[in-house]
Amino acid sequence: MAETSKIAWTDATWNIARGCTKVDEDCKYCYMYRESFDSTRYNPLRVTRTKTVFDLPLRIKEPSKIFTSSLTDFFHEDIDSYRNEAWEIIKKCPQHIFQILTKRPERLLYKLPLDFGVWNDNIWLGTSVGSVKGLKRINYLAVINAKIKFVSFEPLHEDLNIKTNEYPFIDWVTIGGESGNEVGKYRYRPCKVEWIEKIIVAFPNAKIFVKQLGTYLAKEMRLTDRHGSNIDDFPVDLQIREYPKHD
Repeated sequence: MAETSKIAWTDATWNIARGCTKVDEDCKYCYMYRESFDSTRYNPLRVTRTKTVFDLPLRIKEPSKIFTSSLTDFFHEDIDSYRNEAWEIIKKCPQHIFQILTKRPERLLYKLPLDFGVWNDNIWLGTSVGSVKGLKRINYLAVINAKIKFVSFEPLHEDLNIKTNEYPFIDWVTIGGESGNEVGKYRYRPCKVEWIEKIIVAFPNAKIFVKQLGTYLAKEMRLTDRHGSNIDDFPVDLQIREYPKHD
């Protein structure tokens, strides 16, 4: 696993496992499945502990933002037996910021370490939402003691109509339309500019990071990148890539 990442809002990815199981329709065209079904490296339907990259943060010299588990879910039940080993690695790397994103936030209350609030200053904890049904995941973050709480609205494939300041405890919001193929199992669903604009307005006190507009808008707007990830192509009001302040 490379130390660098193509994901715009992070510096590196770290996977303690590979493979996952889908939670709901937000996972329908998950890039992990799309990019791995034709690979012999691992079976995407089976959560398997990594070997050579399990301790990767210990080997990253420069202080970095590390997306923790881009090819699985850090709080997947099949990781319960060795998640504590990952926590120990995080404790040893206070110079890094660990961006942990889960679609299983309901497990946070009883799967975070008992002393989590003592040493977690370098952890940003978030959940991902792409549809109205997925909004229920956000409220689980309200009672969690995390330095930064965030929501990744990706792949955004529905108009969410969130009320302004409905989730005042959220510090950071990332937004992205879905990328995918024209044919085959892993396609893409529409995303609209006004949906993104509504989310930005709904979080007046959070930092905003518009990652990509997605394949649908890239085609519709004839953007230079098929994923719609070139910020220079965005409408001016969407050219926002902010990070929360980290002391």
